[in-house]
Amino acid sequence: MTDKPLTDHVALVTGASRGIGAASALWLAGQGAHVVAVARTIGGLEELDDRIKAAGGHATLAPMDLTDDGAIAHLCRSVHDRWGRADIWVHAAIHVSALTPAPHIQPKDLDKGIATNIRAFSRLMTNIEPLIAPSTSPTAVFFDDQWDAKFAGPYAMSKAAQRALVECWQAESVKTGPAVHLVRPKPMPTAVRARFYPGEDREKLADPHAEAARLLAPIFASSIT
Repeated sequence: MTDKPLTDHVALVTGASRGIGAASALWLAGQGAHVVAVARTIGGLEELDDRIKAAGGHATLAPMDLTDDGAIAHLCRSVHDRWGRADIWVHAAIHVSALTPAPHIQPKDLDKGIATNIRAFSRLMTNIEPLIAPSTSPTAVFFDDQWDAKFAGPYAMSKAAQRALVECWQAESVKTGPAVHLVRPKPMPTAVRARFYPGEDREKLADPHAEAARLLAPIFASSIT
């Protein structure tokens, strides 16, 4: 039997319990990668694991709080000890604070956004870069978006900072690797989007699984073809 194109690849997916993160994990597993699925929601990870196994794929679940520096370090050390490296990092974890006018942002909402979307993201990058560096094809994928500017101050600020860090890494790694990709899915019926557009007709939005395939397939085209 012919191996699938990403067989022997290890794919670390942070924010894998739902939305584009879960869809990306399913797509990667379908291409033969062993997925290390990371999220805080245990139930969502277990449902993902069931779907991956039902499709003949393989996954390791890592329920954890990404704002815990020790947990991030332990995760990366565990992946290294088991496989010696990871090949792919897909990041979809995000915190969305309550919507509020810009002058009324509460410190607790600002702090949560910074903790997850900026500080934890930076710590993940610091720990995962040396984990994927030994791969013959190290690849990192991040998801961008664009929302209505109204009432989304903490999210917009932290997402802009996240985007800037990705673009810096992308520019710095052109000659040395890894391959860093910043892609933008079409609007999808996710829990995050529902916070911004609660009355929206979700039937008109893009399917996360179709978006994962559309965005990831070109990135891994050389492996798939």
